Amino acid sequence: MRTLGNIFWFIFGGFLMGVGWWLVGALAAITIVGLPWAKACFVIGQFAFLPFGKEAVSRKDLTQRDDIGTGALGLVGNVIWFVLAGWWLAIGHLMSALACFVTIIGIPFGIQHMKLALIALAPIGKTIVSK
Repeated sequence: MRTLGNIFWFIFGGFLMGVGWWLVGALAAITIVGLPWAKACFVIGQFAFLPFGKEAVSRKDLTQRDDIGTGALGLVGNVIWFVLAGWWLAIGHLMSALACFVTIIGIPFGIQHMKLALIALAPIGKTIVSK
């Protein structure tokens, strides 16, 4: 079922938001300072392309220890991210979710967009795992 969901997701709009994540990542990668944000964009962008059967979790929950993205620098990175790009991606996912919620068939896709909208607010320190 997750493969079918991912195929429909990719064809009917998931591709556009995944490209949005990768575009923001490419813009962040232009400078060396933006490389941590670019890495986060590419990781979450891959999740945005095929979200069914996967989830985003904090690396701290996964490894049981802090790293540079889950500690104080990660918090600062998420604040900078939110101000510069996070809210734009969150709005894109919210608009896509509202469009999906119009039909009953689109509800699972709208839920995925809502999850991605929350991730878009603070992606630093997150990784993607299979369910």
